[in-house]
Amino acid sequence: MDGKKLEYKGGEALKEIERLTMKAAEVQESVLKQILSQNRETEYLNKYMKREINKTDIAEFKRCVPIITYQEIFPYIQRIANGEDFSLITGHSITEMLCSSGTSAGEPKMMPSIAEDLERRTFVYNLIMPIMNQYIPNLDEGKAMYLYFVKAEMSTPCGLPARSVLTSYYKSKQFKCRTHDPWNDYTSPDQTIICNDNNQSMHCQLLAGLLNRHQVLRLGAVFASAFLKAISFLERNWRNLCDDICTGQLSSFITDPGCRSCMSSVLSSPNPTLADKITKICSQKSWKGILCQIWPRAKYIEAVVTGSMAQYVPALKYYSDGKLPLVCTMYASSECYFAVNLKPLCDPADVAFTLLPNMGYFEFIPLGHNGTLLMDFDEGEKVPNDMLVDLVNVKLGCFYELVITTFAGLYRYRIGDVLQVVGFHNKAPQFRFICRRNVVISIDTEKTNEEDLHRSVSVAKKLLEPYDALLVEYTSYPDTSSLPGHYVLYWEILYCGTNTESETPLLDKNVLEECCIAVEEQLDYVYRGCRSNDKTVGALEIRVVEPGTFEALMDLFISQGASINQYKTPRCVTCKKALKLLKSKVTASFFSPRDPKWSPL
Repeated sequence: MDGKKLEYKGGEALKEIERLTMKAAEVQESVLKQILSQNRETEYLNKYMKREINKTDIAEFKRCVPIITYQEIFPYIQRIANGEDFSLITGHSITEMLCSSGTSAGEPKMMPSIAEDLERRTFVYNLIMPIMNQYIPNLDEGKAMYLYFVKAEMSTPCGLPARSVLTSYYKSKQFKCRTHDPWNDYTSPDQTIICNDNNQSMHCQLLAGLLNRHQVLRLGAVFASAFLKAISFLERNWRNLCDDICTGQLSSFITDPGCRSCMSSVLSSPNPTLADKITKICSQKSWKGILCQIWPRAKYIEAVVTGSMAQYVPALKYYSDGKLPLVCTMYASSECYFAVNLKPLCDPADVAFTLLPNMGYFEFIPLGHNGTLLMDFDEGEKVPNDMLVDLVNVKLGCFYELVITTFAGLYRYRIGDVLQVVGFHNKAPQFRFICRRNVVISIDTEKTNEEDLHRSVSVAKKLLEPYDALLVEYTSYPDTSSLPGHYVLYWEILYCGTNTESETPLLDKNVLEECCIAVEEQLDYVYRGCRSNDKTVGALEIRVVEPGTFEALMDLFISQGASINQYKTPRCVTCKKALKLLKSKVTASFFSPRDPKWSPL
């Protein structure tokens, strides 16, 4: 093994992880002092920390600066988006706004980002392969078929780009101008990744992956849902892809100039032998294990499989016949990149992330101990300053909500993620992602909370009133049995004026379909974008159930130990027995007849 290879695979990156985690407390203190020093003259910090005191005084910062949610920082972000100076919150120029998958007042949350943030994200990406190469050798001897996509971009009133964190990275010089790296040799040409048309991008990226099938050593996408969407696309379009391979000509529906230009060198000549082989594989009745047949040298699948993405693990195992490990490498958000998984081949249920203390300043709201989640703080509920715990002082087994302070101007900001400490690497804690606060149902990157779901159903149920029908009770379920997954609402409807079940009428199909679309129109901007633009969420479904269904559901939960005095209908059901009961009571099913309204802001 040559020296350069050894240095990359082991070397400096792994040493840096050890250095950072051994000195986690010192690194955290240095990070906070640097943030306070760089941002000391901002309007936000001057509001809470008196001008005459030392603005890098950590104790003063913790005593005076409040713990906040997006609602508190939003006025500052909005002012900057409208053209006021970035010095409202940071000492660095804000280069873009990153749109998170959460929403505020029906619009995506915007997070400020500075140029240095791209360097920090690149730092985390550069740790992944050194970690992986400890477990799976020789990954430089082939290619990675990673399916990456950009999302629609917007602009703020003052002209700042507003886009997703991944779109920002794929369009950055750090990505586009990177030097050739044998450990990160992607099958997808860059132009196919940054193509704004996801269908054209998907076709070209899958085509490139098929053409390189014997060089592919790993498969993946950012989220498990995106990778499964690619499999679904392949199921529908493999014949067209094989035609391209057989003829050596790119499909005429690919009109994007960048895609056509870059694919001309990838699809350089006809290859009917390869087309016949792929046709034989894809023509099988069962697609169980098909990934290993198409890409026989693949060693693992990389994607986020924690949180709401855990629901896709069975499908990924089906398509790989359980032969490919599911690897979740890192923990990140629009606000900040946080952590890496130092044991990437572990079972998805056991994924733990080691927080990197140089990425931002981390604090934690205690929520429970001894493996029990005891409390929670609503967004509008004030969290006492003295309640927060530093990174190195969290306790094994305890639950916490993550709070961050960033270089770009977020101070003691509640991320909304609930984490549990499951171990330590040197002095740095390792966390398991438990859930996103207040999220009831999710299919892709959208996150619908109980309040939004209830508001949407409340609007839709008014459509029943002209027909002397009332919604008695409801719950929801994220159905991922087909792709794309979709929201299912179970509705129990009371028909006024009927005395017996035999007299119970069925509402006109159009009424229930209008209820479906009414719910979707009221759901937030991110959901509607996933439905109408990204096509990563399918049409919402309402399943009408028999009278008495929700009473039977309550009886089931009480029989399993729920308190009759404290029982309330769960707004999302994932328990197998409960779902079996609900499905057995369905009398009719209705889907949204069209996409909800959505347009880039």
